[in-house]
Amino acid sequence: MKKKAELPSGWVCAPIGQTVAIDGIFTDGDWVETKDQDPDGDVRLIQLADIGDGSFLDKSSRFLTRAKALELNCTFLKKGDLLVARMPEPLGRCCIFPLDGVEKYVTVVDVCAVRPGTSSINSKFLMYAINSLPTRTAIEALKSGSTRKRISRRNLSHVEIPLAPKNEQLRIVARIEELFSKLDMGIKSLKTARAKLDVYRQAVLKDAFEGKLTAQWREENKYKLEIPDKLLARIQQTRLARYEEQLREWKNTIKKWEDDGKRGKKTARPQVANDPSPISRESQERLLDLPYGWKWVKLGQLFSVPPQNGVYKPASHYGSGTQIIRIDDFYDGRLIRRTGFKRLRLSNEEIKKYKVQNSDLLVNRVNSIEHLGKCALVDSLTENTAFESNIMRCRLVEDVISKPYIAAYLASHKGRNQLCENAKHAVNQASINQADVATTLVPITCREEQLRVVQEIEQKLSQADASISQIEVHLKKAGALKQSILRRAFAGHLVLQDPNDEPASVLLDRIRTEREKELQHNSSKKIRKITTSV
Repeated sequence: MKKKAELPSGWVCAPIGQTVAIDGIFTDGDWVETKDQDPDGDVRLIQLADIGDGSFLDKSSRFLTRAKALELNCTFLKKGDLLVARMPEPLGRCCIFPLDGVEKYVTVVDVCAVRPGTSSINSKFLMYAINSLPTRTAIEALKSGSTRKRISRRNLSHVEIPLAPKNEQLRIVARIEELFSKLDMGIKSLKTARAKLDVYRQAVLKDAFEGKLTAQWREENKYKLEIPDKLLARIQQTRLARYEEQLREWKNTIKKWEDDGKRGKKTARPQVANDPSPISRESQERLLDLPYGWKWVKLGQLFSVPPQNGVYKPASHYGSGTQIIRIDDFYDGRLIRRTGFKRLRLSNEEIKKYKVQNSDLLVNRVNSIEHLGKCALVDSLTENTAFESNIMRCRLVEDVISKPYIAAYLASHKGRNQLCENAKHAVNQASINQADVATTLVPITCREEQLRVVQEIEQKLSQADASISQIEVHLKKAGALKQSILRRAFAGHLVLQDPNDEPASVLLDRIRTEREKELQHNSSKKIRKITTSV
């Protein structure tokens, strides 16, 4: 944040809380529990998912009755109110509430509602100031909480913003919106292009797992194909051999532990991955017909060991230590972050238990429903790396199943829908468990055709993936350019100053004087009431 001496003439630094006029509000949303909600209610509950970075996302669909809202003494929102997210991601993002309606909307407790008031600063100016990087950095420095970090309303009220004269605020907002409008047109075009590439990607995956991409290869090699039942028998033999190898290693470890006087913790006996129950007739009837040589199986039949959920640690443990893969680090069947993982302090035992290996399959088991079930095949890791609690680690049998093949299928719409078919839904999130993952149906064929499918997918998607990567780079640059515009705006470099404008300090003094008068008036009313009663 700029120091007072660095600001243009007529500007001041002011805490956000002091910019709210007498007829404004600066308050947290309301504590509305699940039991208070009613899907047939006429008051909508605005949630964190609705709060975008400068835009209202309009995602939620939760309601309560007006009678319940009045009983809970809720603060009703008005069009033009500012909504500030007190929780990530990102922390402190702010938008203007755009919906019309009298006593039709309230918001949750982790959203701060700000109504500057008629004689206060411009609402859009305040929104852009809060969304600027210096303010976000100041907000981030004041966050607190052991598990889910947030900023208190009190701390938020003390965050300072650079305040321009009121007339200059209008010129700044107009210029920001002019520049943002041009940027947004480019961003829209980039997102449209990305959406088309995403559709193309899913079309390729659909053809791949219906056997269309390898139809000619299959015809040319139809006398060499291994039948599915023989393939499953080999999978079972491989799983059993792996378990027996683990059991021998465990027995050797236990003998050494006993010879050492049973010092330290006893190593747990290895577990065998259990076979899921057979596919039901109902499921068989609704499955797509597969080409000759293909078969639907349950994913659990391909596991070499039981799935493992990741490690949970409070936020205070993050910062240094072991690399950890989080749910934002992967998408479309692969890691999208290769370096710069967050780090977490773990014991040696925890590292051993939660360490991922190259070729492990990771599945996102807890998230919003639109992101639930995304997966990644781990590769290219060169140091110890763990995985967080919202992720499940799966290990597939070696040498029989192509792991990229399975990862690609689970990244397809069909595969992800299968993973999430029995998802459990809660407020703002959904989850799948190990049984859901193990019973997910996947189409398999002989290993040679699996490898051919992967090859065809990579050939068809290589250019599309490169284009998507370029689009992401340009989108990041657009975001950085927006911050550059905001930085210039709140340094006083975006528009010309007018020496005839009323200084911002006068505006702040007027707001403060009006609030003090109101406070004195309320105090006088209380004294008169007490005197009359006596």
